[in-house]
Amino acid sequence: MPGTSANNLSVHITNLLGLIGFVVLWLGLVECTKLLLKAFRNDPLLGWSIGPFGLSTLFLSTPSARFILFSTTFQTLVSGIILYLGLFSGLPSPLILPHNLPVIIVVVALGTVLTSFGDWVVALRDLYFPLWGEARILRNIQYMRASWATIHFTPLGLSYLREHFGSNPAELLQAL
Repeated sequence: MPGTSANNLSVHITNLLGLIGFVVLWLGLVECTKLLLKAFRNDPLLGWSIGPFGLSTLFLSTPSARFILFSTTFQTLVSGIILYLGLFSGLPSPLILPHNLPVIIVVVALGTVLTSFGDWVVALRDLYFPLWGEARILRNIQYMRASWATIHFTPLGLSYLREHFGSNPAELLQAL
């Protein structure tokens, strides 16, 4: 029986395109989970950005601590479940991995850390160092710019920038 020997810790790639497809699907589903949770907030959207680290949103109000913890925990769980089902369930897997409990724990833990570490850092920053109003919006815009993201503002966001900062997006982004 494969994977039952203590000495059998080898990893085989059975299908390289399948592995690439699985990784893209895994990361895509984790990003979709993030978007669905942000849409679930139902707050006024000021803008969003698309960059190399995914899609970020900018909302008018600050989320509650309960929502921050729930959304980050849920994203982590979705990542782990997708990894487990894709690599260790009865579904065809692009990798042949030993089905030992320590291997399963290590692979799922490393995968969830890979996809969720940044989200946990942001969640803890928002919980321990909360900002409100214009300071939070400016900080988030600065983080979006620092990640080389393309920032897009909604009509509400454009009017918010004009009313609170007296500038348009191009002037504000140039000043930051």
